[in-house]
This record gives sequence, structure tokens and C-alpha cells, in this order.
Amino acid sequence: MEADRTPKPVGTVWGLLVLNTLGSTGAETVVPLPRSLIQMVTMGALVAAFSLALALNLRLRVRASAFLFLLTLLLVPSVIASADLQSGFGALFRCARLALFVGTLWLLSRWWDGGPTFVRHHIRMYFLVLCTVAAGALVSPGAAMPDLYGGRLVGALWPLTPPQIGQYAAVVIGLAVLLVLGGRTDRRSAALVIVPSLVLLMLTHTRTATLGLLVGLTLAIGSLTLTSAAARRFFSWAVLCAAVAAVVFASALQEWFLRGQSEENFSNLTGRAKVWDALLAAPRTIGERVFGMGLGDKSFDGLPIDNSWLAVYHEQGLIGVGLVAAVFVALGGVALLRPPSLARACAIFLIGYCALASYTEAGLGDASPYLLHLAVAASLLAQPAAAAPLSVPDPPRRRVPRWARTSEVT
Repeated sequence: MEADRTPKPVGTVWGLLVLNTLGSTGAETVVPLPRSLIQMVTMGALVAAFSLALALNLRLRVRASAFLFLLTLLLVPSVIASADLQSGFGALFRCARLALFVGTLWLLSRWWDGGPTFVRHHIRMYFLVLCTVAAGALVSPGAAMPDLYGGRLVGALWPLTPPQIGQYAAVVIGLAVLLVLGGRTDRRSAALVIVPSLVLLMLTHTRTATLGLLVGLTLAIGSLTLTSAAARRFFSWAVLCAAVAAVVFASALQEWFLRGQSEENFSNLTGRAKVWDALLAAPRTIGERVFGMGLGDKSFDGLPIDNSWLAVYHEQGLIGVGLVAAVFVALGGVALLRPPSLARACAIFLIGYCALASYTEAGLGDASPYLLHLAVAASLLAQPAAAAPLSVPDPPRRRVPRWARTSEVT
């Protein structure tokens, strides 16, 4: 396969995938948007993304990818568990959505070459989403920080929950910081992205996103410290500032982290632990344990599961859990075997963030932003395509007269 530059419409495809994974539930918006309309827009975005990706890759050239192969295998337990319609026709619809989502990633894999192209697309698209959040907060502060969510920042123009906004902000901040350390962007441009994203992250009071950002950056920058002086300086200053902040602002940080919750409520993870215990204690047949109950809305008895591993176990069974675990093993193993580089550091950040967030957020078993994060990591870990050797034309053959073609000498 010849090495070719990534066409600009690929960024449009990525933006459509981001739009598809924004979801249709969340806070009330300034202008009421019917859920059916939001679902039509998100599904239309996925269909458009697949169609455009197919138009850009009509010859169906793809890159070999263990990540995409495992996601394709994940469709098997999803379809088997959803076929009996125990979860309704919506389960089959979600299977079709996941198949279209994975198919689009396969088509885009042609341009996975280990470069920062998809990192830049990722930052641009999610920063655009954050801009809509900031615009909603300016237009209607009351709707953007309602009492229903404890005064936490939500999407007032598009229904986004605080964990979603926190996730997008943390990923944008982490990738932008790494691009600066790698010399792929200037500090001024990065500051225009990092500073407002950090403000939005703080306004969401999202602990998972904050911890994921800190842990992911620690792992990523740690992988660069042996080869990058800028990474070593940043790491040293970050540790010093964190130590000073922990001493000076200890009470304020504790108050922000607890969000006014009691110790009991905090210890059971805002009620998540009760849902997890009930899910694990629920009776299941052997088939339901192996293949799951079928793709659903990531809830159990009407309550959100908020754990990717338990959500996958509930919907795609033990096979699904094994495949998702294999995704992390494959990506993590490849990242550890790669020599230190900016691409490797960005991939480690995304893998680390998704691994930590999987404990309190669902989405690894279905089309979601987390799969997009891991897809960017897979694109960063892909080996550059070898350039096709240049064909040298044969030298023109000299025409020999007929009378000279005989070997006899007269």
C-alpha cells in the first residue's frame, strides 16, 4: 500500500463520528430539543461518516489492526445476545450502529500512520464541542449550571452531562500539553485551548476526568523523561506546583473533591456500588453470563451502571469482557514495545485515561467517545506505511537490422 497524505475530508468524517457519540440525554437545553430529533441528527451523522469514508476509500484499503479486529469480534456476542430481542428491537439497532461505527474506523485506518493527524482532529472537534458548552454558559448561566446537577456545568445548547464535558476537556488538555512538549505546536496556540478547557473542567467538578488527566499525563510524560529535556522540566515543575497546591489549598481541594457529599455517599461512589452489587447478584443463565443480555442503554433496573466492565458483562457477557480486556492488553503492549516518542506518549495518555475512567464510566462496549480515544491511540501506534519503490523504466532497446541478426560472418 502506497503512502499517501491524509485528505482533508477525513477530518470531517472524524467530526461526524464525534457528533454521533455525543448522545441524546442530558440536561435541559435553552431551546428544547426533542430526543427524537437529537437521535436523528446523531444517527444521520454516523451514516454520513460511513458514506464519506467509503467515498474516500473506494478501493477498501485498510491497515491491519488488532484493535479493530477485536472490536469486530465484539459484534459477535452483541448480535447473539440481542437476537432473542430480550432487550427489545433497540438492541439490534445498537448492534447495527456499532457495526457501522467499526466499519467507518476500518475505512479510516488506511491513513493511520503513527503521525499526529488524528490527534489534531480529535482536539479540534472536542474543543468545538467545549466551545458550545461555553457559549451556553454565557447565554444562560442558570441553565448551564442547574440545581439538578448540584450547580455543576452542563450543556445548555446541546444536552451534555458534567462527566461528558469533563471527559472532553481532560482529553483536550492532555493531548494539547503533549503536543507542546513534543514541539508540534506553539505555547500561545496551546494556551488558547488548554486554559478555557481547564476552566470548564473545574466547573464540571468531575473527579474521574480530573484523576484521569493527572494519571494519564503522569504516565505519558514519564515515558518521555528519558529522551526529552522539556518533558523533564515540565514534570519537575508540575510535581513542585502540585506539592505546594496540596499544602496551601488542601481544604479547598478537599471541598471541591467531595462536592458536598457525606462520607457514606462518597465511599459507595455516589450510589454506584449499590447498583454494581445488585447487578452481580442478579440471577443469570449460562448463556446470559457468556454472551450477555444484549446491547442496551448501560443501565440496570433503570439506574445507570457507570462502570464499563460491568456494563460490558451485563450486555455482552464474559466474552465481551475478555475482548475489551484484550484491547487494552494489545494497545498497552504495543505502546510499551515502541521507542520513546511523542506518538507513544499521546497513546499512553489516552490508554491510561480510558483505563482509569472505565471504573466509573460506561462506554467501552459500544460506540462511544472512549472507543474514539482508543482509536486515536491505535492510529498513533500504527507503523508508517512503506513507500512503494519507484519503478525504473527499462532502457530503450536498439533496433538491430535484419541482416545483422545472423551470427554468421561472411
